[in-house]
Amino acid sequence: MEVKIGVQHAPREIVLESDQSVEEVERLVSEALSGKTQLLSLQDEKGRKVLVPTDRLAYVEIGEPTVRKVGFGAL
Repeated sequence: MEVKIGVQHAPREIVLESDQSVEEVERLVSEALSGKTQLLSLQDEKGRKVLVPTDRLAYVEIGEPTVRKVGFGAL
């Protein structure tokens, strides 16, 4: 799924494709915003981690799981 993270005082948003479930990403964001952790930590499809300080979060947009179509099916 695609996750977009807006960071305060940064000109661009962070965009990553993650294998984590929607519920897991939502739980991690909620924990970060409630003050349980100092960093929002998400992992992308290739195993890389993205760390964002919670006091710099502007927004987090959680997209639908990406479905990759293969073949010559009808549209």
